[in-house]
Amino acid sequence: MGILTLIIVLVVSIFIAAMFGSIGPFGPGKPERMPIQAVFDILTGRGGSWPDLYSTVVLEVRLPRIILAALVGCALGIAGTIMQALFRNPMADPYILGLSSGAALGAAATLALRATLVTFVFLGITFVVTSTSVLLPFLTFTGSLLTILLVYNIARIGGKVNTDMLLLSGVAVSAFLGSMVMFLLFIAGHQFQSLFFWMLGGFGQASWGQIIIVGPIVIVCTALVLLFRRDLNLLLTGEETAKHLGMSVERVKGQLLFISSLLTGISVAFAGIIGFVGLIIPHMMRLVVGPDHKYLVPASGLAGAIFLVWVDTVARTIMAPTEIPVGIITAMSGGPFFLYLLRSSRRSGRWMIG
Repeated sequence: MGILTLIIVLVVSIFIAAMFGSIGPFGPGKPERMPIQAVFDILTGRGGSWPDLYSTVVLEVRLPRIILAALVGCALGIAGTIMQALFRNPMADPYILGLSSGAALGAAATLALRATLVTFVFLGITFVVTSTSVLLPFLTFTGSLLTILLVYNIARIGGKVNTDMLLLSGVAVSAFLGSMVMFLLFIAGHQFQSLFFWMLGGFGQASWGQIIIVGPIVIVCTALVLLFRRDLNLLLTGEETAKHLGMSVERVKGQLLFISSLLTGISVAFAGIIGFVGLIIPHMMRLVVGPDHKYLVPASGLAGAIFLVWVDTVARTIMAPTEIPVGIITAMSGGPFFLYLLRSSRRSGRWMIG
């Protein structure tokens, strides 16, 4: 499956997803399928003789969450690809290694605080924002970066990263940070319910304002990762081999960890904890397009976007008008997949990619 095919599948998926939702053309209730011609006319700007409510539902309700789901799926797919290459381990991903929990701790701490207005002036223009909107992306990124540095150093024995220790330390650190998040949720008082549903992961609060923040970050990070495609390929041969071939391993690893932490942090900040996307997608795409990161990185990003668009569509329609948190569905599919990888690796005696 080529990159062009994935792009076409993503575009088609967005059109189909926009047809369905718990808010139908005639208001909230059971999911109603909007005519595909209406969706096509609205998304392409052709107009047509459709009720104004159709445009409102598609452009203001469904499309923002579809685009945000695609961006988050792309971010998590690429973050997982980076981590699996860095650690040469098909079971490495932001969720299992604790990045998501670290980001969630930063986000929960931010959301548990009372939002206060912050005023600043830039180029003569006065901006008034809430402290939450300022701190949320910053603290989620900081939490994920500090977490992966902690996990990495715990697993580093004699200058080398032990695979068993990497997974175990990731699980342990994730559990500890998760307990701290639960504590913050407990003391949050009246905000407990909203924070709890945010922790489950989803796109119910998606808006065009969030997309303006997330979109450029994901696009720039994807472009940066593609610049590292040769380095990622070299890392698959082992750190010693990469050093002999002239690669500054520690510098490259630090830069890639920074990018993966940023992608994870921005995803958690606006979508909550959505696990296992970074585990499933890179592994499946590696089987389809091969290990060359020139193709694997864009394929994982596009496949992650497609995956979350469809998961979100199922989440908001299968039990409409009740919406299932997206994180529950990804965990239900990703948990068995992780156990399959774990059992397969133990049976074959191979833990490493490459």
